[in-house]
Amino acid sequence: MDWGRAKNVLIYAFLLLNLVLGYQLWNDLREQADSSLDITALENNTQRAMDEKQIRVLAKIPNEAPELPKIAYRFINGGQQGNLTDLPTPVDSKLIFSPRDLTAALKDSLPGIEGYRYDEVASSSEVFVLHPLVDGKWPLFKIELKLFNSNQKMISYQLQEIEITYPEEEKPQRVLSASKALGNLVENFLPEGSVVTEVELGYYGELFDSDAHLPAAPAWRFMLENGTEYYVQGISGDVISPNTEKTKE
Repeated sequence: MDWGRAKNVLIYAFLLLNLVLGYQLWNDLREQADSSLDITALENNTQRAMDEKQIRVLAKIPNEAPELPKIAYRFINGGQQGNLTDLPTPVDSKLIFSPRDLTAALKDSLPGIEGYRYDEVASSSEVFVLHPLVDGKWPLFKIELKLFNSNQKMISYQLQEIEITYPEEEKPQRVLSASKALGNLVENFLPEGSVVTEVELGYYGELFDSDAHLPAAPAWRFMLENGTEYYVQGISGDVISPNTEKTKE
């Protein structure tokens, strides 16, 4: 055996392994940096409140703060409750779907499914919950398409069908940043020991059983580890209480 050549091969192999491991470590650190809240970006009062109340943030905090308009919507074809309808053919289901998988599984049985987004945190093994998308991107929270499962088959759905309009007087406005919305929650609303597990920008509108057009504004949704949800309106900064669902300033 040519030990010199073997030694060189081992050296090159270790160098390559170190390069791969180094790249993986760099990629992991970059993802952590992208997914973590920069505590220094919060005001001093918020930082102190997080320490004093032992609040943790495990979710990725989005950096985006787009300009979005307020919208209006009204319920059609069944009203707020929605109609329970059997799928033409039961569809195989699984406990956890990616949005793409769910759309692919239902596109033939439920036309228009591409205009909805799967909400994992609101779903269970018996019911999958989806929200309609505003402009194909922003979920309209509280408006739901529910898929019902039985014996590992999706067999029926219940749809709150709506019509979305864009009032001419409502001009796009810069949405409050997620970090500022979080600061408001930490200082004034979140109880001690809270753990924030998800942050997402969408639209939130009050639910009324009415044929009239109902207003909806951009809002940040904050989900806690215990299942509690908070909404911070993206324009006014008002907070929707999870218990009373009344707006608080």
